[in-house]
Order: sequence, then structure tokens, then C-alpha cells
Amino acid sequence: MTTPTLTPTIAAEAPTSTLVSSHFDALARALDHARRHADHLETWGRELATRLKAGRRLLVAGNGGSAAEAQHLTAELVGRYREDRAAYSAISLHAESSSVTAIGNDYGFDQVFARQVRAHARAGDIVLLLSTSGGSPNLLEAARAAEESGATSWALTGPGPNPLARLCDDAICLDGASPHVQECQLAAIHAVCEVFDACVGKEPQS
Repeated sequence: MTTPTLTPTIAAEAPTSTLVSSHFDALARALDHARRHADHLETWGRELATRLKAGRRLLVAGNGGSAAEAQHLTAELVGRYREDRAAYSAISLHAESSSVTAIGNDYGFDQVFARQVRAHARAGDIVLLLSTSGGSPNLLEAARAAEESGATSWALTGPGPNPLARLCDDAICLDGASPHVQECQLAAIHAVCEVFDACVGKEPQS
């Protein structure tokens, strides 16, 4: 008996070049909108430099891709962005895995950032919260904890208005779909770092 040869069904190839071009077109539109926040981002960079040079610290939090962006920012400040300079205090709240899991287990996931803000934030510190939706309950709780601690809260979010932007002391709302907001978050973070480094210069940390 001859075993029949099975011919696999091959799906029609997706028009990948069109998909990629569409992605970049949408990203370009989102970046054009983000450019409108250039002055606002410069203000953030200058304020961050002033506070961190004075011994304050930056606490940053986000979920998923925004968590990765948060940790990217703290790495640029504790390490360096371009040129060598002093190290500055910046903490990614999601990166402390034992604390995150312990707090989540004992108090609920909504409290994983808020409890750390209460532990670490002091008056004059900055708490930066990143979210594409602007509605994550754990970030809303972190904003409330920042207010209780006397820290300044900033939100870098997707399209506004949204609950997180309303709750924080200051907010930049980026237009676009969630993937493009995350890509613009990175551009915004690097823009802040450009200004920060220009302000702190190469002087040793006092």
C-alpha cells in the first residue's frame, strides 16, 4: 500500500512590507504629536536635574512595556546617558522582585508600587508613573501615595484625559495606539536625559 503524500497548506504570505510601512507611518504621526511636548519635556529635564543634584531621588513605575521604559530611565541616571558624569539616585519600583511579590501577596497587586513609594519617597522627590492607558489601579494608588509622602508626581501616559494624568501633579499625554505610545515614551525619556545631562554637566556630584 502506498502512503499518500500530504501537501501542506501554505497560507498566503502576509504583505509584510505594507505592515511595516504602516507601523512606521503611525509611529511618525505619534512622534509628530510628541514633539508638541518638547518644551514640557525640557522643563521636566531641568527640574529633575535640579532636584537630583540637591540630593532628591526619582522613583519610577510602570507595568509591562512601561516597566521596561521605567527601568531604562533609571539605568540612564544611575549609570550614564552619553558622557561620563556623577551617578544620581533613581529607583525602578517594579525591579525589586521580592518586594513586589511580597507586597502583592500580602496587600494585593494594586499596592505593589504605593507601598514602596511610602517606604522610599520623601518631600521633594519625584515619582514618575508610566502608562499607555492611564488607568492602571496600581499606578493610581502610587500617585496617591506620592501625594501623602510630599513627593511630586508626574505621569507619562497615552492619550488624555485619563485618570492617572488627572491624579498626578503634572502629566504629558502622548497620542497614538498603545505600541506607538510605548515607542514615544522611550523618545521622551531620552529627550529628558538630554536636558538632564546638559544641566548637570560633567561636574562631580557634591
